[in-house]
Amino acid sequence: MSLMNKKRIRELMKEGKLKDANDIQEMLKAQFAEILEEMLEAELDHELGYSKYDYKNKETPNSRNGKRSKNIRTNYGNIEIDVPRDRTGEFEPIVVKKNQRDVSSIDDQVLSMYAKGMSVRDIQMHLEELYGIDVSPGLISNITDKIMPLIKEWQSRPLEKVYIHVIMDAVHYKVRQDGRIVNKAAYMAIGVNIDGMKDVLGIWIGENESSKYWLKVITELKNRGIEDILIASIDGLKGFEDAIHAVFPETEVQGCIIHQIRNSTKYLYWKDRKAFCQDLRNVYQATTEDIALLELDKLEAKWGDKYEIAIRSWRNNWDKLSIMFKYPSDFRKIIYTNNAMESYNRQLRKVTKSKSAFPTDDSLLKMLYLATMDITKKWTLRTNNWPLILAYLNIHFEGRLPLN
Repeated sequence: MSLMNKKRIRELMKEGKLKDANDIQEMLKAQFAEILEEMLEAELDHELGYSKYDYKNKETPNSRNGKRSKNIRTNYGNIEIDVPRDRTGEFEPIVVKKNQRDVSSIDDQVLSMYAKGMSVRDIQMHLEELYGIDVSPGLISNITDKIMPLIKEWQSRPLEKVYIHVIMDAVHYKVRQDGRIVNKAAYMAIGVNIDGMKDVLGIWIGENESSKYWLKVITELKNRGIEDILIASIDGLKGFEDAIHAVFPETEVQGCIIHQIRNSTKYLYWKDRKAFCQDLRNVYQATTEDIALLELDKLEAKWGDKYEIAIRSWRNNWDKLSIMFKYPSDFRKIIYTNNAMESYNRQLRKVTKSKSAFPTDDSLLKMLYLATMDITKKWTLRTNNWPLILAYLNIHFEGRLPLN
């Protein structure tokens, strides 16, 4: 479908169908609606793997299921379009997303694709192949650069005074720097507030993970308004606990059991891993610390001769690993497994897995930020049994929780 040429415009003017700017606006609205509908049909063709009425090439149980009308805002004003549907409801259009009501700019489409992990070249090819839109890599980069002020604003936003639980972790990526590829760490913090709701407090791109950089991150959190963190969950990085206590001296620090397990299994033969981990589960899932220590003794009696280093690590780190036994079982699993952070990191890796290396720190930060905005949109539920957990914590941390 091509835009109307000069000859056709003159013909419409002679016919009296184009008299003023309003007529032109209405004509453009109608044509733009047709273009959008064709783009949506092309997307559904791509999704299903066959074009309309081309049933010979159909290789999916899914199929078209009519259309629904949708009102959207465009540069030409409000228009109504027919959006094609599929029978299983799996079709997620990009050009006009399901809940999108404003398509006045291509920027949103580019940012959406970038947030899904598509490279600048992938986005360029996608727009060209599906829609015939020729967008230069420079334009795409300029569009994604527009979010940098938003990232800076988000990264410096004021935080709440008290967080019940803060999980801190770092994910490592390769980034080009000074003509070579280096390892960088994306430092991340997820906080659970007094309402039991979790949120990503920030993302920082720095050199390989170090306690010195974590001290910088934690200091920034304090400068953004946090006055107290009751419990922090961290990995086994040397000096990490000291960095937290330098800024928040009263915070109880729980070592991440998942990191500890991974560290232990490095020393095991593959054939012994399942049995060893089953015995190890009796330690960290014990109902009390005393029972956990008895289970650790049993583990050592059974496996100590063969895997002394793996077990010694639990002994050496027990002060940090055992903090969880102070809390009720509903809350204990939350702080020792770091499930929220593990899930968050897993979703980030899905987005970044196609990137062997990022061209700059900013390009990495942009992708992580956009992915984070997508991920956290679904964080609408508070922690299970939160009123009971909060009541216990109010007693355990007497005087440190704000009064309602």
